[in-house]
Amino acid sequence: VQLVESGGGLVQPGGSLRLSCAASGFTFSSYTMMWYRQAPGKERELVANIGSSGGTINVADPVKGRFTISRDNAKNTVYLQMNSLKPEDTAVYYCRARGVRSYWGQGTQVTVSS
Repeated sequence: VQLVESGGGLVQPGGSLRLSCAASGFTFSSYTMMWYRQAPGKERELVANIGSSGGTINVADPVKGRFTISRDNAKNTVYLQMNSLKPEDTAVYYCRARGVRSYWGQGTQVTVSS
């Protein structure tokens, strides 16, 4: 089983990034997919989740209206589109697959700074 995040990096405040999480080794279309983040010195927090068919989506209040979660079950990939980024969005972003079992990716660093 693998979850491989990509798309992180350094961006200026107000900028955008799109994170991807490519999954393999399990039935992706049967799993709820989730994005978490963990900033230095803080607990890991849920950013957004999307149901197995994409019909159920929840986004945390701090990022609502700025971040969008989506998935492509044909590509076994979940995305996190992040717009209007703020310095407080700086964190390591992780994807998680939740179903019969739970799997985590290794994370990708997002740094928002001028």
